[in-house]
Amino acid sequence: MTDERIPMTREGYDKLKAELERLQGTEMIAVTQRVAAARAMGDLSENAEYHAAREDQGHLQARIDHLKSKLALAVIVDPASLPRDTVVFNSLVRVKDLDLEEEEEYHLVGPGDEDYDNNKILTTSPIGQGLLGKKPGEVAEIQVPMGKVRFEILDISFP
Repeated sequence: MTDERIPMTREGYDKLKAELERLQGTEMIAVTQRVAAARAMGDLSENAEYHAAREDQGHLQARIDHLKSKLALAVIVDPASLPRDTVVFNSLVRVKDLDLEEEEEYHLVGPGDEDYDNNKILTTSPIGQGLLGKKPGEVAEIQVPMGKVRFEILDISFP
């Protein structure tokens, strides 16, 4: 992970912190107990349960480390301090897809707040990056995995 600060809302930060506490608490205790129980079964070289539990423990520790890193780089953004006429973190942006002639709405959020089913996208995503800094009336040409999309910024608001 880079040393760049990660913008987050208070809610997003609290959500990640709660997940970290859950993983470090109940989840890690449970997997550690599984490792101990499997170890007690004897020969570790042929003990599939032991190896599976150790692998799960490694994945869990990696997720914990990742969350700790995100939280260490987090900066809580006060929505009141953001400009209202430019696409920025926490903007609700209504756009027109110039190729499909359809309107869409995106809410640009930080880690912990993303919800792709409800068009809450990360500011670090390709579309988020392409929209940042734009003003109503401007066109954003954004390279996405499936090609290039062109969005006209119709409206910017804040939830």
